[in-house]
Amino acid sequence: GARFALPAGRDAETARERARAAVGRGFNRIDAARAERDRLVAEIGDPPQRPWIYLIVATGDIYEDIPQAQAAARAGADVIAVIRSTGQSLLDYVPEGATREGFAGTYATGENFRLMRAALDETSRETGRYIRLTNYASGLCMPEIAALAGMHRLDMMLNDSMYGILFRDINPIRTFVDQRFSRQVHARAGIIINTGEDNYLTTADAVEAAHTVTVSQLLNERFAHEAGLPDRLLGLGHAFEINPDLPESFRLELAHALLARQLFPDAPLKWMPPTKHMTGDVFRGNLLDGFFNLAGVMTGQSILLVGMMTEAVVTPWLSDRDIALQNVRYVLNACAGLAEDFRPPPDGFIARRANQVLGEAVDLLERIVDDGLLDAIADGTFGIMKRPADGGRGLDGVAKRADDYWNPAAEVLDADKEPAR
Repeated sequence: GARFALPAGRDAETARERARAAVGRGFNRIDAARAERDRLVAEIGDPPQRPWIYLIVATGDIYEDIPQAQAAARAGADVIAVIRSTGQSLLDYVPEGATREGFAGTYATGENFRLMRAALDETSRETGRYIRLTNYASGLCMPEIAALAGMHRLDMMLNDSMYGILFRDINPIRTFVDQRFSRQVHARAGIIINTGEDNYLTTADAVEAAHTVTVSQLLNERFAHEAGLPDRLLGLGHAFEINPDLPESFRLELAHALLARQLFPDAPLKWMPPTKHMTGDVFRGNLLDGFFNLAGVMTGQSILLVGMMTEAVVTPWLSDRDIALQNVRYVLNACAGLAEDFRPPPDGFIARRANQVLGEAVDLLERIVDDGLLDAIADGTFGIMKRPADGGRGLDGVAKRADDYWNPAAEVLDADKEPAR
């Protein structure tokens, strides 16, 4: 029978050399994909406007997703996100091959990444702008999916520091270890990460909890810089989720959006549409999405996720997406450049509200410094979710490093961290 032993001496060095060679082949693929992206962007061109228009496509069947994604790109989408099948973040392995049976989303697999990237390359050439592809590096297989994304030339990945802890009950230690490694991979691959602060506002009130979004953005920025991810790859998230019946709700939304833009001037901010207060009235919903689009243009957001008037009713039909894209195209065309004219007075309502939120964020950060981040998460500070450090899924996969621990991938990634700024 087979016998296993830890190699020592010359055997250990041979093992290290072979491990380095195996990992090196993966890094070669990631580096080649990054170079190919740079080449294609130079050849085909970026979208002519910011914000980039970001649209979700996911039927569960990759072969249905592809024509829908291509149709969305032809109708104006600049970024296609293929949302994952329900529950994939709880799988401690990555499925293999093309899949056709996802529920409310399509499984993230290497083959699905390859198929969609190839299809969008065709559409990029057809439309004359490089169409970016997004998926999700979160959950129990965050680092594995990050590596697959790098090798298959995805351009953006959802990768929040606390999302899995708060909303999927994944162990906090496991999550922080995995997100650091995955962000190092994203930095190497030149992938823009998107963070998930918008999720807090679906569980907590968007006015009362506005400062927790700012705190999370600052934490995500710190963790990203520590992992070597520069500002240009840091797609911090925030959302248009204030109850529209609240007096002056739009002014409050402008204050929050402008605060994020001014705090992170070099980050490609991702602005998320209303979902919590969509009622099923599609006419009201389309108007609310129009106000969201207007706030995004006025405050110079970088990535605009297209809102759907059928949010909270059905998974959007192609016709719903078409109407939603018409809304975005009208606002972006009619209001292009409006950000340069929008200068709220320093003593006005918007500036006062932004200063209030920033002050509350600083106060909360000072409390976290005293208590520690893990205790703050356990106390329900973010999204009203209480997640203790010794609980959650995946805890059995966490182990302390041995004295002679060695990881060939970490050796490479730790060596090539680029300066954060």
